[in-house]
Amino acid sequence: MNKSIKGIVFLAMMATAGCSSQTAVTSPEKQESNVTPPATNVPAASASPVTSAPSPSGYGFDRWQTGPLGDAFFDFDSSALGADAQAQLKQNAGWLDNNSLTKVLIEGHCDSRGTAEYNLALGERRATTAKEYLKKLGVAPSRLEAVSFGEEKPFDTNTGEDAWAKNRRAHFVIKK
Repeated sequence: MNKSIKGIVFLAMMATAGCSSQTAVTSPEKQESNVTPPATNVPAASASPVTSAPSPSGYGFDRWQTGPLGDAFFDFDSSALGADAQAQLKQNAGWLDNNSLTKVLIEGHCDSRGTAEYNLALGERRATTAKEYLKKLGVAPSRLEAVSFGEEKPFDTNTGEDAWAKNRRAHFVIKK
């Protein structure tokens, strides 16, 4: 029984841990004041393609998701880039062109549906698709690294299409 409780506590801690990247949790006070983040595409509530709507911070969904590079969102069970994701990646490429020494880690994420193995593979396809698109836009491959977290680091731990849509993404982390 004691092991069961410890296991549940451990899983609860893992589910709420979120993104551990220092870049993703940098407070707005620590950001450069001369960097204007591009608008982010916020997923729609339905299974239809995402819509463009700037968030209050211009980047993510809350005060912890700040930075100059926006997430690219994907439809359910897809690694294909929609028009909104392509537009976001073009904005990211523009920022990377102006910051030529910056390297980024592209994290592929999924919602909680599907097996862990399937979601790791889908997250890898999403990160790789975003990386390949940035390469086509002229960003040097040596500046881009792709990794998959599958469903392991959800942005929104709730269930339902609103939460799931936020988790189907390629997330960008600036490497220091």
